[in-house]
Amino acid sequence: MTDADALVEDAIGPFPGCLSADLIRRYAKATGDRSERTRAGLAVPAVAIVTQIWAAQEAGRSALVSQDLLAAASGGVHGEHDVVLHRPLVPGEPLRTWVHRFATRPAGRNALVTLRYSTLDERDEVVADQLWTTVYLNVSCAQAGAPLPDHAFPADARRRLVGEYTTTVDAEMPRRYAEVSGDWSDHHFDIGAARRSGFDQPFLHGLCTMALGAQVVVDAVAGGDPDQVRRVAVRFASPAFVGEELRIGVFEAGGRGYAFEAVCAGRPVLTHGRVELRGS
Repeated sequence: MTDADALVEDAIGPFPGCLSADLIRRYAKATGDRSERTRAGLAVPAVAIVTQIWAAQEAGRSALVSQDLLAAASGGVHGEHDVVLHRPLVPGEPLRTWVHRFATRPAGRNALVTLRYSTLDERDEVVADQLWTTVYLNVSCAQAGAPLPDHAFPADARRRLVGEYTTTVDAEMPRRYAEVSGDWSDHHFDIGAARRSGFDQPFLHGLCTMALGAQVVVDAVAGGDPDQVRRVAVRFASPAFVGEELRIGVFEAGGRGYAFEAVCAGRPVLTHGRVELRGS
């Protein structure tokens, strides 16, 4: 285990983007979204904003995370993701994203590094913030920056079950999601690459799994209306495998908040999930 400085520059950007009606329709098909407005490209699912930060994520990792830490780590995995929408997104509006340093903290033998992605509209108003936490393996770092907003599963929420739901990760889902996200990582398609990542079969993108979980919650508690969603946050526990069922439990978490978790092939996949709806 090696100690290394974690974050260097303060921010980079902007990275232009747009959630066009066509992209929304393809995203809805890729993730099995059942909302008629979303499938028509008329409303934007909350987690669809992640499609706007793939280039920013790659550039942010190279520019903001220290090369010493990247070189010392034996690998890295997506640990947590937190999306906050300051207002409903509008199909077709021009967007641009800045990437900021946010926080670092040690976690046993690993380093957790969080970058913040702020997406602005034409009026320079922030419409969405995302916190992407990467777990860098076998390297440590100092604790710095702000604490992450809480989305831990409330202990008493298990007494307030909304329902349990099942969806299937079909064989074409990784390809459809790669086409809208730009993430063509080999372990989603090739068994050899999946095994090199430590798994016996190809697995679904974590952010697509997050979308599946969020959609189940929105269907269950918000009438399928994505405009009601203010926040979606999850912790990634393990991958969802292609061809397997994803079982999602939804629980009341107080106020306008709902906790959720997902299991695939007997393993926890999403833990400490949270969906928060806008006030009425």
